[in-house]
Amino acid sequence: MFSPTLKRALSSLYLVALAGAGMPAHALPSYFITDLGTLGGSSSIPWDINDAGQVVGESQIPGEIPGTMKTRAFLYSEGVMRDLGTLGGEVFSVAKGINNDGQIAGHSELPGHMGPHAFVYSGSTMRDLGALGRSSQAWAINDAGQVTGITETSSYVSFHAFLYSGGVMKDLGTLGGSGSFPYAINNAGQVVGGSTLVGDDGSRAFLYSDGVMRDLGTLGGRTAAALSINNAGQVVGYSGLAGDTGPHAFLYSDGVMRDLDTPGGTFSEAFDINDAGQVIGFYDQTVFLYSGGITTDLNAITAVQAAGWDLWTAYAINNNGQIVGLGIINGQQHAYLLTPASEVPEPSSALLMLVGILGLAGIWRRREPAPDLQLS
Repeated sequence: MFSPTLKRALSSLYLVALAGAGMPAHALPSYFITDLGTLGGSSSIPWDINDAGQVVGESQIPGEIPGTMKTRAFLYSEGVMRDLGTLGGEVFSVAKGINNDGQIAGHSELPGHMGPHAFVYSGSTMRDLGALGRSSQAWAINDAGQVTGITETSSYVSFHAFLYSGGVMKDLGTLGGSGSFPYAINNAGQVVGGSTLVGDDGSRAFLYSDGVMRDLGTLGGRTAAALSINNAGQVVGYSGLAGDTGPHAFLYSDGVMRDLDTPGGTFSEAFDINDAGQVIGFYDQTVFLYSGGITTDLNAITAVQAAGWDLWTAYAINNNGQIVGLGIINGQQHAYLLTPASEVPEPSSALLMLVGILGLAGIWRRREPAPDLQLS
């Protein structure tokens, strides 16, 4: 039996070799999948990834009382998942967004089970952004350090989208209803989300830009929400269809909302879009990548099936095509990272490396014991 380190190396190089072994043009794209693990508990959820491949999210940790769990914001970087702590509370913190400077936005319980409050984590410091009422949550951050999220209003009767910029938290209002919820912000400071209408009769996807919140409409139904926007101003999300069926994933570009019409056709949501226009999301019982007009079932990817994963969601995609989401592995709910095979050495080099390692394998096999391969 090979050592765990050698097994991982052989497995990765084998997949690289397969990826470059004359695959037909219609074949599935090749990825490597990484289990991001947990902070010691049984589950983890990734919410965002930046272009450096750093991932943020939330993970369970064991509580002081046996059998109990707490939730902590995490940063996964260079193969290590790190607990970011809290704003003084004991029970939970969540990291929802990370920019390309490594600044992290999220929210945390305050001391005395109060809050939560939105935070920005930079360097090694978690800073409280305050709230317009009693509580707030930060859901996204752009490369300029602008943050968007929700805050309880000063009247304490509803939640509104906010934009935090230059040390000031601004209420973005609504499309006429009582609440609004922002999900993403691009580097131009444009915010997208969902808002209720007058009388709270239905909801609409919105784009907030230059001080104005604009209704993006729907695909014919009564409800819609925008979940992501890229730096070209393309927006994705979900919308009900005529007759209040669906919802369906949409792509909004150049003033037009288009149904992505994913396979199965009954239920879909688009969660994120990168600057190349690649879209990830969920339909029926699987997760998808929409790229160049082609929809790929990510659960059909060779590496995913070979490792025994059941992917449940895909939450974020960066400009290198790396995807993070939530899946089941060995009966546990873990964060995963999919990395395109193009991010690794060329196939010819990989084949040579594989042959070399296989030659060394016999030597290593004789020199060391065969410990069990423990998967977390």
